[in-house]
Amino acid sequence: MATPAQTIQDALQRVAQFRQQHASDPALARAIAEVKRFQARRFQATYADLLHNPRYARATRFFLQELYSDRDYASRDQQFARIASTISKLFPQPVVATAAALAEVHALTETLDDRMAHAWRADSLSAPQDGEPARYVRCWRQSGDRAAREHQLDVVLQLGQELDRLTQARGLRTLLKVMRRPAAAAGLGALQQFLETGFDAFAQMGGAKEFLTLVRQRESEWIRALFDDGDVACATKLSHLLAAGGAH
Repeated sequence: MATPAQTIQDALQRVAQFRQQHASDPALARAIAEVKRFQARRFQATYADLLHNPRYARATRFFLQELYSDRDYASRDQQFARIASTISKLFPQPVVATAAALAEVHALTETLDDRMAHAWRADSLSAPQDGEPARYVRCWRQSGDRAAREHQLDVVLQLGQELDRLTQARGLRTLLKVMRRPAAAAGLGALQQFLETGFDAFAQMGGAKEFLTLVRQRESEWIRALFDDGDVACATKLSHLLAAGGAH
């Protein structure tokens, strides 16, 4: 079984390879940016109600900004890679487990987004201009791997569970505060911010079970719809979601 350090190193190596490929292919880079932008809109709309719920708003923003956004995570990745070999010495075990879970989520997401980007680029050359929702459904099904999509959801939920466990570790919040200056001095500010933001977001909920159950239910339903519903029905469902989400 791989150590947390090996998990982090392997995951970030895969992500770095994707970045290099995209940087050398402008058309693919545009496609990956468009896919990520569309997905970020879908996630934002899917959880618009939770963003307005006092209990869940911070955790929802954390998930959308740290896992499901179209942000460039290169700086954070570089920091993770820099400390991967010594992370078990620098941080307590709950933090190490959380960092490894994040790396796995990140690598799997980038793998699936890369597949979508290749399909998206090909679709732009051959398919009618019938809107992004219809295009997204086509590309999902052309590149789709149901087992991988379900595994992606599983590892996202695992990360949520690890963050929930962090909030139950006695004295960990105080330790994170103490680490701010050393982390900044070591060039690990992005990693420190991720840990503190996640800790506070999950601690504020007073237990993440209900939140993670909602994420599982909603994402499972989208996985089902994107694989099983008719093309037009699924694209229409996506269009309605995005329209409703933009109204909040």
